[in-house]
Amino acid sequence: MALDGTVISALAYELDLKLSGGRISKIAQPETDELLLTIKNQKDTYKLTISASASLPLMYITDQNKLSPLTAPNFCMLLRKHIGSGRILKVSQPGLERIINIDIEHLDEMGDLCRKTLIVELMGKHSNIIFCDSDAMIIDSIKHVPAYMSSVREVLPGRSYFIPDTMDKKNPLATNEEEFTEVLKQKHMKLSKALYTTFTGISPIIGEEVCHLAGMDSDAQANELSDIEALHLARTFMNLMDDIKNHNFAPQILYENDMPAEFSVLPLSCLSTFTSKAYPTVSLMLEDYYESKNRLTRIRQKSVDLRQVVSTSLERNRRKYDLQLKQLKDTEKMDKYKVYGELINTYGYEVTDGSKEMKALNYYTGEEITIPLDPMLSVRENAQKYFDKYVKLKRTADALTTLTAETKDEIDYLESVSNNLDIALAEEDLVQIKEELREAGYIKKRGAKDKKARITSKPLHYISSDGFHIYVGKNNLQNDELTFSFATGGDWWFHAKGIAGSHVILKTEGKEVPDRTFEEAAALAAYYSKSRESDKVEIDYIKKKEIRKVPQAKPGFVIYHTNYSMVAKPDIGGIRIVE
Repeated sequence: MALDGTVISALAYELDLKLSGGRISKIAQPETDELLLTIKNQKDTYKLTISASASLPLMYITDQNKLSPLTAPNFCMLLRKHIGSGRILKVSQPGLERIINIDIEHLDEMGDLCRKTLIVELMGKHSNIIFCDSDAMIIDSIKHVPAYMSSVREVLPGRSYFIPDTMDKKNPLATNEEEFTEVLKQKHMKLSKALYTTFTGISPIIGEEVCHLAGMDSDAQANELSDIEALHLARTFMNLMDDIKNHNFAPQILYENDMPAEFSVLPLSCLSTFTSKAYPTVSLMLEDYYESKNRLTRIRQKSVDLRQVVSTSLERNRRKYDLQLKQLKDTEKMDKYKVYGELINTYGYEVTDGSKEMKALNYYTGEEITIPLDPMLSVRENAQKYFDKYVKLKRTADALTTLTAETKDEIDYLESVSNNLDIALAEEDLVQIKEELREAGYIKKRGAKDKKARITSKPLHYISSDGFHIYVGKNNLQNDELTFSFATGGDWWFHAKGIAGSHVILKTEGKEVPDRTFEEAAALAAYYSKSRESDKVEIDYIKKKEIRKVPQAKPGFVIYHTNYSMVAKPDIGGIRIVE
C-alpha cells in the first residue's frame, strides 16, 4: 500500500504536534532523493526522514542516523543557507492531497524575518521535495522536472509552484452529501473504483472499506445506485471523513500469514481476517512497515545468484527428464520384438525364403498377427534380428529407468531448494542454503584460503493454540536436523503431499494432541510449501518413528508408509510465532 491521503493526514497532524515551534539544527542529504532534518523543540530532538524515491517515497520521524556524503549536494547546501536554523511554524496538508507543507520562518542576510515552505510530494514516481518562497515561487527542488519530462508542470527554479491537477478529483473533506451522490451516480464503474477515482487521497483499500462499512457490494455499478443507497453511502463516507477531520486515527499494520500486507491509520473492517499490530504513532508504523518490506526486498536481491543457480539446474534437468521419458517410451515396443522372434522360431518352418511377412497366431493373446520379414535374410536370421532388437531395447530401458529416477530425484531436490529460497527471511537463511548447494556440487567448492561460513539460521518455532510447540525447517539441512536429530519417536511429522515443502515437527511431550493443533501444524506445512498460493493443500502426517532416511539421498529426502492425510488451508495468521 502506498501512502494515501488518509495516512498523510495523520502524519501531518503528528508532525505538526511534535515539530511546530522547533528549530532546524541539522540538514543532511544521505541519498540523492532523501533528506534528514534534525529538529530541536524545547527538550526534545527529532530526526525527520524525507524520501522522494520513485519506488519508495516516505516521511516519518526516526531514531536512525544515515551516513551522508563528505561533500553536501547543492540542494542540501541551499537549504542550509536559507533555513539552517529556521523555526518550523506549522506542518499541514492541503485538502487530502498526498502532500505535506512545512512552513519555516528564518532570518535573511539582512536580518529580516522571512518565510519559506518545504513542500514534500509523496506521489509515487512523481514524488519530489520542493523549496518555495513566500510567494510560492520555486527556489529549487531535489528533482528537476523540465518541460520535456512533463507537459503538465515544470519543477524548476523561478517557476511558480502549483499542485498538479489530479484528474479533476474532488476534495473529500469539503464534499457534501448532495455533491457526493450527484458525482458518484455519474460513474460507469464499480463502486470502490468510483470512490478512489472521484476523491483525492482515497486509496483502493479505503474505497473497499467505505463500501464494507455501508454493507454494500464494492463490485456493484455506481451509476446503478438508488437514491437511498447513494445517500447511505454518502453518509458512511462523511462519517469516515469526520474521523479524519477530528484526528481520530489508529495507526496499525495488518499482517497476512505473518507478512506485512497493509498499513492504515483508520480501522479496516474489510480486512477483519488479517491480524493487526497497533502503533502509538504514524512514524513508528511507517518505519516498522518499510523496514520489514526493505528486509524482504534485500533478501530477494541477495538470493538472485542462488536462484539463478537453482533455476538453471532445474531447467537443464527438466529438459533431460523429458528426453529420458521420451526415450523410455520408445522402449515399450521391446516386448513386441521378443514375441516376433519367438513366433518366427515357432512357425517359421511354414515360411518360404524371400517372404516379406509372416502371419501367425500370437499364443499370448490368441490373436493372429502379421510379422514383417526381411526377404534378404533367412527365417532364423529374421528371428535373431528381432531378439537382438529386444535385448538392445531392454538394456536401454533398464538404464533409462535408473536415470529417469535419478533425474526426477534431482528435480525434486532443486524444487525443494527453490521453495527454501522463497521462505528465507534473513541473510543467515541464505548462508545455509548456499552451503547446502556447495556440498551438493551446484556451487564451486571453496579454495584453501576461504573460510567456512558461520551458520546461525535456525528453524521457525511456533506455538499452537493449545500450547504445543511446532518447528518448521527453512532448508533441507534443517529439515534433516529436525526430523532425525531433534524429533523423538512420538512426535508428529507433517509435509505437503508430493510437492516441495518444509518438514514440520509437532512436539507432543507424551501428551495427547487435540485436533486443532493437528490442523495448525498441517496449515504450517501447507504454507511453507510450493502450494502456498493454493486454496487447499493435501498434507501427509505420520509419527516420526515411521520416517526413514533414503540411503545416499540428498538432505531432506525421506520415505514412509501407512501415513495419514488431511487437507489444509495455507493460512497461518492465527498461529503464534516465537521470535
